[in-house]
Amino acid sequence: MNGLVQRGDIVATPLVDAELDASAELHAEAFSQAWSGDELGSLLAQSTTFGFAARRVGAPGQPPLGFVLARLVEGEAEILTIAVSTEARGRGVGRLLMDTVLAHLYAERADVIHLEVDEVNTAARALYRRLGFEEVGRRPAYYTHEDGTRTSALTLSRKLN
Repeated sequence: MNGLVQRGDIVATPLVDAELDASAELHAEAFSQAWSGDELGSLLAQSTTFGFAARRVGAPGQPPLGFVLARLVEGEAEILTIAVSTEARGRGVGRLLMDTVLAHLYAERADVIHLEVDEVNTAARALYRRLGFEEVGRRPAYYTHEDGTRTSALTLSRKLN
């Protein structure tokens, strides 16, 4: 894979170190327990981990609209995290990032991909359903929200071959 996927005016390219702090800010928008730029960098530095960032075409130097980190080990892939800026939600950025990951995994001949999603994240759940993911488990009271409520993580998987 050449590392560049474009849909309309949004392009996804490999995530680079210079984008980690901006990606951490996106992560903080999306999750109450956000990861720092250093934490994202530590993950990205691992040989089995890869990521992509989405941005507007012709907007170099602008922060990403979204990013995804994934891991591939022995044919099994896992989405570690995915976040889309509040302003870009509902515009296909999450789909573009997931399509980019899936294309990468097909090129790498991965067998299966796994992820977790908060049971109350209906937009993400709908996207994953459209992409062919199926629920394979549940982790009760896994996520703690800022208001103190706890919700379950749904574990989803999709075969790739």
